[in-house]
Amino acid sequence: MTRWRFAVGTDRGLVRATNEDAVHADATMAVVADGMGGHAAGEVASAMAVATLVPAFHADESVDGLVRAVQAANAAVHTDARVDPDHAGMGTTLIAMALTADGNGRVVPTICNVGDSRAYQLRDGALRLLSRDHSVVEEWVRMGRLTPEEAAVHPRRHQLTRVLGVGAVVEVDLDSVAAQPGDRILLCSDGLTNELDADRLATLASPPMPLEDAAASLVSAAREAGGHDNISVVLLEFDEVDEAAHPIHRTVATAPEGQQPRARRRRRMRRVTWRSVGAVLLLGAVAAGVVAVFHWYAYASYYLAGDRGVITVYQGQPSGVLWFHPRRILETTYPTAHLRPVDQRALASTIAEPSLDAALNYAAYLNHAWHLSRSSVATATTTTTVVGSTTTSTTTTTVASGKG
Repeated sequence: MTRWRFAVGTDRGLVRATNEDAVHADATMAVVADGMGGHAAGEVASAMAVATLVPAFHADESVDGLVRAVQAANAAVHTDARVDPDHAGMGTTLIAMALTADGNGRVVPTICNVGDSRAYQLRDGALRLLSRDHSVVEEWVRMGRLTPEEAAVHPRRHQLTRVLGVGAVVEVDLDSVAAQPGDRILLCSDGLTNELDADRLATLASPPMPLEDAAASLVSAAREAGGHDNISVVLLEFDEVDEAAHPIHRTVATAPEGQQPRARRRRRMRRVTWRSVGAVLLLGAVAAGVVAVFHWYAYASYYLAGDRGVITVYQGQPSGVLWFHPRRILETTYPTAHLRPVDQRALASTIAEPSLDAALNYAAYLNHAWHLSRSSVATATTTTTVVGSTTTSTTTTTVASGKG
């Protein structure tokens, strides 16, 4: 039977006006969510995601139940963002560890991840990253387009390719965790990892420091290092832990509410003899290889363009490749009129993105940037006259875009 103890810490930091992170920990689930979106929408998204996820998982503490809980959380945030104009474009990251029943009498730790909040495992003073960031620059690093050093300073390093609540469907990484009694698990928002390196994290989070003191020390150290973002941590320590009989390491795409994932049909392969069709197979393989190369190149990327007055996502090369023409994937809900002039010009020339998630996220960002430009007030000045003297106070509001 798996059992853990836990400690939680969160702080708005030294720069942000509000804390858009949400955290939760109990006997079978621990969660950190980092919201994004202006006008407190990020705070709404993270709180709504956690408030939906936790009871949904407790109703069915299995891996399938965890997937359905993430689906419910994504639907809740997505629906609210569509019906409330003030929440348009909001979303949240999600890193969660849950104790799931695996059907073999074992209760094992499972991680689910969307975005760039992270999970680490600590053992004997060593720190190991368990999760994978879902960001544009991390995708480019994996594709070989950027080095890790270039990614660390790239202007799009904070742009996410997967965010809970931005689309009706979201891809979720699910991973079993092989742990031992005494191991610690650190769940945290990027407000912690942007300020402290791996060695510092390992030093502060490892035994013999008690869990509560370790969590408090992590938050305090991130504040002292600059506190440029909200800081949230959940620190777990296993007293007992089971190992999964059949570990899982997969990515699952959640289905919109009311829809079930379509089962993939297995195609039957007919057995043929080499003597009868050997030459045909060889020629067919060569031809298929050539076609496959062109097909891969033609549809290896996505782009945004304007169509029928809204931002539309296409798959493929804008000018097409041979007979492979771009595919119109979906229309977003973002009007092209609700874009800044510079973004309208960029959209007219098409905006390339490495994946569908990245395209949807950037479309949401463009719309959100327009909302911010419409509502921002550079300086508000109020003058008050008091019996012969005049006092003038000036308030400056700075609007920053990106994930909070």
